[in-house]
Amino acid sequence: MSATDFTTAIIVDKSPKEVFDAVTNVRGWWSEEIEGNTAQLNDEFNYHYEDVHRCKIKLIEVVPNQKIVWLVEENYFKFTQDKTEWTGTKPTFEITEKEGKTELRFTHFGLTSEYECFEICQGAWTNYIQNSLKKLITTGKGEPNATGKPQTENEKKLSQS
Repeated sequence: MSATDFTTAIIVDKSPKEVFDAVTNVRGWWSEEIEGNTAQLNDEFNYHYEDVHRCKIKLIEVVPNQKIVWLVEENYFKFTQDKTEWTGTKPTFEITEKEGKTELRFTHFGLTSEYECFEICQGAWTNYIQNSLKKLITTGKGEPNATGKPQTENEKKLSQS
């Protein structure tokens, strides 16, 4: 792992299976507007947020209750000079048991500080993992992007870019 890849982690009082199931429920923590399947090896799905961000993702590694690796096959950002910055990057979810709890380590391999989107993406991923996904795991209800829902601060920044 490069020191410049974005990483964040959470520790929850849930089983690795519960964490895995929540991660693969992408509509429950990232966006309700996901099209496609999000849980099995070789599944592909499309994400979009208004006209600001779209991407196509393929699951290239799935180890139940341990690891999920996405490959961003296509990406479009409205707010960056290079509209395809995420293309070829690998958002990765690693799940491990630690002292009776479960750690979820998220690393977006390839998302580096050289990217124009880095600061916004870092803030957005931190919110999705530390807040929305953690709530989905611990309470059963995350805070994904939803049509007609008030925007988060990061979403406001994105839409103003």
